[in-house]
Order: sequence, then C-alpha cells, then structure tokens
Amino acid sequence: GVRFTVDVHPGDSGIRVSVRRHLQEGGYGDVLGNLLSWSGGWLRIEKRDGTVVEVAEGDVVAAKKIPPPPVRRPR
Repeated sequence: GVRFTVDVHPGDSGIRVSVRRHLQEGGYGDVLGNLLSWSGGWLRIEKRDGTVVEVAEGDVVAAKKIPPPPVRRPR
C-alpha cells in the first residue's frame, strides 16, 4: 500500500510544496506551489499562475517539499 507522509510544517512558509488533499466531491487533488502561510488550520499556497489556494489542514493527506523549478536559460 501507499503510505502518505506530511513532510511540510507550519514553519516552512516560503518554500515550494506539493500537497495532496481530499476533495469535497471525493478522491484527491494535488496543489503545487509556494507555501505562503500555515496558520489557523489553513494552508495558503500560491500556484505558478499567481492564484492562491486555501487548503484546510484536516483535508491534507500528504505534503512534501519540492525543489524550485529549473531556471529556463535563454537560447
């Protein structure tokens, strides 16, 4: 079986994370972006397109830190 782990903590704001969460309609969804804050039971994650997703702490199934995106070199 797959074991989900949460390797991200409230003090990790500012780092890039991938968070898997329960969806209201069932199943799971992943949010990828920079952790803006984790307080009051909510994680706020800013996605690459600038939208901010709020995830309830209780919905988090797994979370991990991920490296920053590769820098695109000009050709």
